[in-house]
Amino acid sequence: MSSSGPPVVRAAGVLPVRTHEGALQVALVHRPKYDDWSWPKGKLDRGEDYPVTAVREAWEETGMRVRVRAPLPAARYRLAGGADKLVHYWVGEVLDASGGLEHEVDEVVWLPVGPAADKLTYERDREQLEAVVARHDASTADTWSLLVVRHAQAVPRSEWSSADPRRPLSGAGRRRSAGRVRALLGAYAPEVLLSSPSVRCVDTLVPFATAAGLPLTTKKGLSEEGFEADPGKLAKHLGRVLDRGVATALCTHGPLLADLVGTLLSHADPALDRSDRRMLGRLTGTVMDKGEVLACTMLGRGSDARVIAVERFRPR
Repeated sequence: MSSSGPPVVRAAGVLPVRTHEGALQVALVHRPKYDDWSWPKGKLDRGEDYPVTAVREAWEETGMRVRVRAPLPAARYRLAGGADKLVHYWVGEVLDASGGLEHEVDEVVWLPVGPAADKLTYERDREQLEAVVARHDASTADTWSLLVVRHAQAVPRSEWSSADPRRPLSGAGRRRSAGRVRALLGAYAPEVLLSSPSVRCVDTLVPFATAAGLPLTTKKGLSEEGFEADPGKLAKHLGRVLDRGVATALCTHGPLLADLVGTLLSHADPALDRSDRRMLGRLTGTVMDKGEVLACTMLGRGSDARVIAVERFRPR
């Protein structure tokens, strides 16, 4: 007998949130095909990461361009055909609402928490709403994202005769940077881009920087050579990121990551999920994959900044 279980349909969605006249509101969508009220969500396209799907579906179903903030509880339930559906959710910060509705959705409504809970068709959708309310009530809603990126695959050192900082990405590295890294960063929409000046790091962020129209700032302290000369500069650069407290992507090298992640671990919130804490702990002793993105949900700024959630997006 097979123990593999039913097939799994993978999907992602968001809870768009806003504060209106001092009250928390969330956006629900109505699907005429099912005559139900739920959260914007949809199935992953081939090669997509969950946050990318969540942002794409929000745009297609609501006309809202969002960026993902804190992750929310996932939902898993059985479909009529026998498969399981697994949906990962995030809080969605609305950046603009200039789009239109697609054919699957005919109405979007903003509602306060109580009426939203009453209007939801499925009991399972209330878990995500309860998580949003709990964060809001605990004053932990004002989060920001710190995206730690290890540069994508580069031309091997053995095949490069010039200075190492000028070593470029390989073909696979360029595809990774222009594809999944660019899309992931787009889902989190960082406002600040920092990188080692080494070509392989800069070019890992360039596709997103170009698409977003954002400047990319390089710091010698984020390079292998700069770290070797003065390891303390890494802590200074990370300290400035924490002081600023806005969505940031930082691209660096494998040898710097243990120190960087170790500092983030020291900022772990006491309530950080045990699996997230273990993840950070493991990364202080191992190296992130080339082209990997570590998404840390941060709360607060400066010395009070805390890591409240962690997600890994590894190449596959």
